[in-house]
Amino acid sequence: MTRRTPQPRDRGIPDATVARLPLYLRALNGLAERGTATVSSEDLAVAAGVNSAKLRKDLSHLGSYGTRGVGYDVQYLIYQISRELGLTQDWAIAIVGVGNLGRALANYGGFVSRGFRVAALVDADPAVVGERIAGLVVEHIDDLESVIRRRGVSIVVIATPAAAAQEVADRVIDAGVTSILNFAPVVLSVPEGVEVRKVDLAIELQILAFHEQRKAERAAASAAPPRGERAATGAAPYGGTAGGPGTGETARSAAAEDAAGAGALTATRQGRNDVNGQAPGRRAGRARPGGPGGRRKARDGGTATT
Repeated sequence: MTRRTPQPRDRGIPDATVARLPLYLRALNGLAERGTATVSSEDLAVAAGVNSAKLRKDLSHLGSYGTRGVGYDVQYLIYQISRELGLTQDWAIAIVGVGNLGRALANYGGFVSRGFRVAALVDADPAVVGERIAGLVVEHIDDLESVIRRRGVSIVVIATPAAAAQEVADRVIDAGVTSILNFAPVVLSVPEGVEVRKVDLAIELQILAFHEQRKAERAAASAAPPRGERAATGAAPYGGTAGGPGTGETARSAAAEDAAGAGALTATRQGRNDVNGQAPGRRAGRARPGGPGGRRKARDGGTATT
């Protein structure tokens, strides 16, 4: 089979719109399987997980505007999107790296219904080469370029270890392949004009772990008592039990003891420093006129002594 080259189209479609077209197609195929003939932009947007205004703008790039009060014809819209994505023809793909992931991809039945045919399996392990998987015989990596030519491969799926991925990419590009789906955990360096789509399951799981951690932190913060409540239920002074019976009474008794202690301390200080227990100001005010004490008080402003 001859490898097919996508035909250029006159109208330009934004990359963001192209990335959403497969979402619309998946939702439409689900509606068609349920026997739905027409669908509104709102219902299709919900099924695809986007807002309806964005969906209408995206579909307008295809020349599809729907019918007011009716919506979109499901089958015709499936055709329009499939045509735009190039899914009305058969695309041969080769999987390089037939480990656990490569085997799973080879056995995935959803490719055929979406316009893709697994045409070749390639690996470097002599124990794997020659094995039949999903109806295909695994071929050796040394024959990669000839396999691509013989099988008319348009898209290569790289499922090798990271260390081998760049070399595989270089070889398939030299063989004429310009579309690569990379599952290897490495960033590929490719020339301009070569499209690479990266799939890293570990990164996706790490992003989910980030959101799970944030949700756990928010849940813990919501379960914690407010600051004022924590203060009210803290440890009670003078041996009282925090939050237990009698906490308020204990606090009031402690406050009373504090006030009594402060009064006793004041009285003791007055008794030591003042004559007859009177405050210095009051005694100075009653000093005998003309007496030495009175003169010193007026001169120095200190406490009169005897």
